[in-house]
Amino acid sequence: MRLLIAGGGTGGHLYPGIALAKAFQNQFSKCEILFVGTEKGIESRILPREGFALKTIHVEGWIGKKFWTLFRALFRFPFSLVESFRLLKEFAPGLVIGVGGYASGPILLVASFLGFKTVILEQNVIPGLTNKVLGRWVNQVFASFEGSRSFFPQKNFCYSGNPVRREILAIVEKKREDQATILVFGGSQGAHSINRAVVESLDYLDQSEKLLIRWIHQTGAQDLDWVRKAYHEKSFSAEVEPFIYNMAKAYAASDLVICRAGATTLAELAASGKPAILIPFPLAAHHHQEINASYLKKMGAAELIEPAGLSGKFLAEKIREILISGEKMKEMSDAMLALGKNDASEKIIERCLQLGLIHV
Repeated sequence: MRLLIAGGGTGGHLYPGIALAKAFQNQFSKCEILFVGTEKGIESRILPREGFALKTIHVEGWIGKKFWTLFRALFRFPFSLVESFRLLKEFAPGLVIGVGGYASGPILLVASFLGFKTVILEQNVIPGLTNKVLGRWVNQVFASFEGSRSFFPQKNFCYSGNPVRREILAIVEKKREDQATILVFGGSQGAHSINRAVVESLDYLDQSEKLLIRWIHQTGAQDLDWVRKAYHEKSFSAEVEPFIYNMAKAYAASDLVICRAGATTLAELAASGKPAILIPFPLAAHHHQEINASYLKKMGAAELIEPAGLSGKFLAEKIREILISGEKMKEMSDAMLALGKNDASEKIIERCLQLGLIHV
């Protein structure tokens, strides 16, 4: 069995692909997997650590880009199609899986044209232009949200949920300790606005709260030094890193999470049952992070802070409101767990077998 998984760029696209790849390997002993991405994407750092082979193609995004970046991306696109053609002919996969990101477009387009079996993993409620178009060509679309159904042909659509890594699914409920741990991250590159607000919030937490809270904070490379220095100067217990490779360990140690509202992050929060303060990325396409966050707030699993209203003082109030009441944290955790679809990978594999897209 040969699988080609195309896409990445961000953890939100890549990690569902990794979760699904490992599920295939776990179920089928003879399964050869190749990832295709770009040199600049997160996949070039993560996949070698995960033990997967990676081939890269030269492709960039063009939605919302400035003129010269758009011109360069459009100029390179035909070359990415040629690279995709060569890779597909050389590897000859039985199934091509697009997980989103720049590299998935040309690979899926060429694979569909050449008659390879193809599927898409759509993480967001409202799909991007590439997946909307390719969704009519591929054999199956696996969606994280039921709300995506209207964007794709019904015969090609399957509401599977978003694949989550096994190590996160294996997290057991943390026992309540005297000190609460808050996990902060803003995506693989960090988020300056979240970093700034968290550091400002420290000034609004009193001495007893200072002793109550321990922090795990992924800052991104650019903000690492000044954020680490701020925790030290304000005498807070904190583990500050530019990037957290072992997110399962970080989730397991945490009581509360402050983060963006990407679909993959939310799937991981639901799988691990972690209550969250969600701060949506304001420039996300179709405002999908705001839609995601609003839904979780409505279900009682998270608190929502709109980017325009983000401040250190307001964030400190939200932290205090959640941490002081163990009952509220438990209610949020239970609501988050109820949202999880922890068998997404198995559903996808089962559906692929039913449709004859893979053969044992």
